[in-house]
Amino acid sequence: MARTVFCQHLNKEADGLAFQLYPGDLGKRIFDNISQEAWGLWQKKQTMLINEHKLNMMNADHRAMLEEKMVAFLFDGADIEIEGYKPPEA
Repeated sequence: MARTVFCQHLNKEADGLAFQLYPGDLGKRIFDNISQEAWGLWQKKQTMLINEHKLNMMNADHRAMLEEKMVAFLFDGADIEIEGYKPPEA
């Protein structure tokens, strides 16, 4: 049986993550409050941000900026803008 959480990003009950994917207290907060679906949405945004800004994950400043954007996206409802990206029209 899948573990469910009330996802703070999607604002609904949904399947939770199978295990803690991010370290520390923030990782625990994500595990307890973010669904698999919302985490997948973040991973797509994260990849686009890394590519757009040519981030180096060995650079502590780049990791901090990405973590800040992740918290804003997952918990604050921020819409992360990717310069030059236009979503496909429905």
